[in-house]
Amino acid sequence: MSQNIKDVMNIRDIKITDLSANPAPLGLMGFGMTTVLLNIHNAGFYPMNAMILSMGIFYGGLAQVIAGIQEWKKGNTFGATAFTSYGLFWLSLVGIVLIPKSPDYAGLAADSLSFAAYLFMWGVFTLFMFIGTLKGSRALSVVFLTLTILFFLLAAGNYLGNAGILKIAGYEGILTGLSAIYTALGQVLNEAYGKKIVPL
Repeated sequence: MSQNIKDVMNIRDIKITDLSANPAPLGLMGFGMTTVLLNIHNAGFYPMNAMILSMGIFYGGLAQVIAGIQEWKKGNTFGATAFTSYGLFWLSLVGIVLIPKSPDYAGLAADSLSFAAYLFMWGVFTLFMFIGTLKGSRALSVVFLTLTILFFLLAAGNYLGNAGILKIAGYEGILTGLSAIYTALGQVLNEAYGKKIVPL
């Protein structure tokens, strides 16, 4: 057997182990914490402020995009699509709030109909992503199911101009965010202890 053939056979015997960390908890925490804080506002406890917008840019936005890129590198199409999309959702939401405050774009504020359409499309996207979670953990399915409901409640509340629906959406959104936080911390603790500490 020639040396070249032996070299090829040896190369085929090499196994590459992925030692990179699981990016999902970062993405879920960025989504979950930002969602809870925004929906405490939607439930009527405090007004829109810089805290929510900053969380939307940095933790809900950038952290999820980073997690999505890491999922892409790991070959996880679902994770890459979900985290990158929802990271960009948060950045676009901050843009919807801030862009009309610029003197150059003062007349471009989103009206209730266009904002409802925006939220409705995110609801449709999330519904299809929820279907993708049915082969995964129950905890992740709960996150996407409650998020689907949240988007459709927010779309309905804005379309109808109904403050009551928006307030209900706020409480439901807090539940959504908490379910994402639970799923993230469950993954972290289960991995840290090397056994099932938190049921997912």
